[in-house]
Amino acid sequence: MQRFSLAMIILAATSGGALAASEKVELNLVSAQSVGQAIGTVTITETESGLQFTPALKALPPGEHGFHIHVNGSCQPAIVDGKATAADAAGDHFDPQNTSKHAGPEGDGHLGDLPALTVNAEGNASESVVAPRIKNLDEVRGKALMVHAGGDNMADHPKPLGGGGERFACGVIK
Repeated sequence: MQRFSLAMIILAATSGGALAASEKVELNLVSAQSVGQAIGTVTITETESGLQFTPALKALPPGEHGFHIHVNGSCQPAIVDGKATAADAAGDHFDPQNTSKHAGPEGDGHLGDLPALTVNAEGNASESVVAPRIKNLDEVRGKALMVHAGGDNMADHPKPLGGGGERFACGVIK
């Protein structure tokens, strides 16, 4: 019996390769007053191409939305210039190399710049995107995952940070 158990352990360890690490992040609507209702999840999975973000989100305005990793693991509002601001406790875009520029997921700017999140006419987002410069989950654990109200042109012009505007939904990557 011990030989059979040992054989099964060896077979399991050598067959098929290791499972990719993944993390499911719950996203909530955010406002200047609080963190609101849950709108679904985004599953982050390690792949050979980089981290893959697979949303299962609802109740979003149709169209493209800025989608970013922010430096702090909080979705709480904060006071900025004397005014309460939605999810501002999340801080700026994740930028460990201090590039101070927004250049998209394949550019040489913020590491937290993700491809735009696409929401269908029914308000659902399910299309996966890949962040090719982020290779493992440990790089982003303890950070916030943010959906902005508007689209993202992946540049700092004509508006800063791609023009995504207000923070609309947020979750913390555990």
